[in-house]
Amino acid sequence: MTRDEVTELIVLQKNALQLSWKTLAEAIGLSKEWTTAALLGQMTLSAEQANTLGKLLQLPGEAISQLQVVPYKGSLPTAVPSDPLIYRFYELISVYGTTFKALIHEEFGDGIMSAIDFNMDLQREADPKGDRVKITMSGKFLPYKSY
Repeated sequence: MTRDEVTELIVLQKNALQLSWKTLAEAIGLSKEWTTAALLGQMTLSAEQANTLGKLLQLPGEAISQLQVVPYKGSLPTAVPSDPLIYRFYELISVYGTTFKALIHEEFGDGIMSAIDFNMDLQREADPKGDRVKITMSGKFLPYKSY
């Protein structure tokens, strides 16, 4: 069973069993954002986490084992994503990427924001003109070093 097949099975089982990403995250005591990324093939689960989620999702042993393998990260199939929601993030980086870079370098110096030492929180924000999506991202600053 490939990791892509496991991901597809997870989504099918999640829907068939009417489970939410939040419910699955609560079962292992981690954030819905990290747990969703893990179940969609972007993070590695421990044996305990994989077994807990595997039981909830009624996954075969082969799938549970695959959840414990370090994945090949980066899940987009094309250079420019075609899914409208994901494309908007691509658009956001295309428009504001240089702004993020300029402001981070001005504030912190020459370096990057880590996606390894990273937290994210996604919330629904009520608004009379239409609900908003609020995403907070926090990544450790890693300076470039001279050698």
